[in-house]
Amino acid sequence: MYFPYLRGRQNELLAVRELVERGKLSPLVVPIIEPVKLSSTLTSTIDACDKKGHSVCLIANPQVGSFYDDIKKEASGEKLQTLQKKCLNSTSIITALITTKGVDEHLKMLKTLGLQVDEMLSLYLDRDYIDCYDTLFEKKGKYNVVPYDPAYRRIRGTRILIADRFAPIKKERNNDYLKKEDEFFSDDHCFFLDDNYYGFSDYSIVGQDYQESGFAPYAVAIHIVYLDEQNNLRIHHFVSDSNDDINDPANKFYEAVEKLVKWNKEKKLNTLGIENFERLYETGAYPGLGVVKKLSIMHHLEYMGKFLEEQKK
Repeated sequence: MYFPYLRGRQNELLAVRELVERGKLSPLVVPIIEPVKLSSTLTSTIDACDKKGHSVCLIANPQVGSFYDDIKKEASGEKLQTLQKKCLNSTSIITALITTKGVDEHLKMLKTLGLQVDEMLSLYLDRDYIDCYDTLFEKKGKYNVVPYDPAYRRIRGTRILIADRFAPIKKERNNDYLKKEDEFFSDDHCFFLDDNYYGFSDYSIVGQDYQESGFAPYAVAIHIVYLDEQNNLRIHHFVSDSNDDINDPANKFYEAVEKLVKWNKEKKLNTLGIENFERLYETGAYPGLGVVKKLSIMHHLEYMGKFLEEQKK
């Protein structure tokens, strides 16, 4: 199974919500969402997963963003109450905890609400908190997310391998992707079972590093993953050419998406994300850079689900 780790920014959430509502997300793909804001998009995404019966993991102790500040500012507490009710009453919403400072207090609070450790997903992203597997979660966690590191071998059960596969690829400037437009991304989907993992996880085409806000780029880049003949997952970067300044992002997008459309005439990738890119090219519409990221994530999640479904047959 595939457990993509997504921060709860608007376009990451919309990617999940749209796929779930359109019935395009395989049940073998279970998103892990770290909510960085207490937004209506977050609650509507969780609600969509609940209504469709699609499993999603919601981190109860996010480590980045303004989630806790948003809770303090919300006078009525309605959004938070809605989330809590979903987590408590829905079999589709899996509560998750990052094992870090204060996780014991979070776990204690969740237990008072009726949640048990064998219903939760725990993320072991810091070696200093490996002991939580024994002491807090009593080796009973529903899923245990761990990096590929011998230090974590003591954690067993339903282990999920997590790695930032975009980190070695990520460039400071979009223009730099022109130097190597196609490269290896991952083969975790091929070997996770052989390595005794229940599933695998990554940070999609965004990466683990969290930035509160973006900036106007000199170049527009679209990142699309695809499988080669050996089923390695590769990533192709479609980059604009008129990159001397930040002016005319719409034209930059058109240059990048035109390359994608021409490339896909041979690859014939067929996902909702790709269909939307092709429609934008045909109409000449510019959706904004946030939507570009959303469609790329949608493609990645749907594409991996199709691969896993095929392997299951």
